[in-house]
Amino acid sequence: MSERAAAIAERVEAFVRGVVAPYERDRRCGPHGPAEELVAELRDKARAAGVLTPHILPDGGHLSQRETAVVLRMSGLSPLGPIACNTAAPDEGNMYLLGKVGSEAQKQRFLAPLVEGHARSAFFMTEPALEGGAGSDPSMMKTLCRLDGNHWVIDGRKAFITGAEGAKVGIVMARSDDGACMFLVDLPDPAIRIERVLDTIDNSMPGGHAIVAIEGLRVPADQMLGASGEGFKYAQVRLSPARLSHCMRWLGACIRANEIATDYACRREAFGKVLVDHEGVGFMLAENLIDLKQAELMIDWCAGVLDGGSLGTAESSMAKVAVSEALMRVADRCVQVMGGAGVSGDTIVEQVFREIRAFRIYDGPTEVHKWSLAKKIKRDWRQTQTA
Repeated sequence: MSERAAAIAERVEAFVRGVVAPYERDRRCGPHGPAEELVAELRDKARAAGVLTPHILPDGGHLSQRETAVVLRMSGLSPLGPIACNTAAPDEGNMYLLGKVGSEAQKQRFLAPLVEGHARSAFFMTEPALEGGAGSDPSMMKTLCRLDGNHWVIDGRKAFITGAEGAKVGIVMARSDDGACMFLVDLPDPAIRIERVLDTIDNSMPGGHAIVAIEGLRVPADQMLGASGEGFKYAQVRLSPARLSHCMRWLGACIRANEIATDYACRREAFGKVLVDHEGVGFMLAENLIDLKQAELMIDWCAGVLDGGSLGTAESSMAKVAVSEALMRVADRCVQVMGGAGVSGDTIVEQVFREIRAFRIYDGPTEVHKWSLAKKIKRDWRQTQTA
């Protein structure tokens, strides 16, 4: 680990543990995420502490993925940490995409406010499942766009759009005659109407997850991100690293949950000794250490591949499956070790369990990634047979 990343990670850890964690029981943390007032307050404190958007350097450069891994892990030590430090989804992934694909004018207009922590963003890709729209299979996209003079006109419906409520920057995916396209839009816009914010198992992300109707949205042609028909390629530019970033942040959350469960097990007495001395409990904590270390190593390996410029969907799929499933086991054991205390809101353990359960689904559920890997196995086998 580089000295600069270690120094940044140390500052982020101190800030999240010392400043952010006390806000975890703040009444402004609601069922659809922390309120905008709380987000602004936490970001002001992060800005003052010099840890706002810490993975992006003052000159506009980006930490390597291996460096980012340790920094985002520290930001994840509290469910509020990524929000405070501006390393949360979907903003972190959207910033990465804009940095890779956006024009200089687009970066100045849409990326700069995100990096500065003055705006939140939303990524409009997923569509209502029961209407046959795009989900894990983006080729099913029903939202359409057509060129009308020097504007594109977009119509469709989107679902599970994280942070749409309160976002100022939107990236909208739609299908033209050329294929998938991406557009940058200012929010709010009267043509993008939030129908409702869903009640979901997780609640760490501001704005929650919304169902959105897009009706006659007019976007200037120069706000298309990249080229018409290249949207799926750009989606992979965003989604492969974004899956890994989720792993980084939630690893931090599970490390903290395990710390809380360990402290409980070493203090709580039952049947004549502290819980950790009972094999049934001690072994669960030992298994947690194993899963946490394996998750850390998988993230580090995948980040190294990405830094080498050769990260594909297979590597990010393996990391998403391995890490999300390992962290689910960790979160579940933490709840079990703490018993009744583990299912109460007195600590973040209960929330971490809920968040990790949702993590196993978003950015592609485990089963879809395994299916994708199985297809690659078959494809690679056929190539060896014809070689």
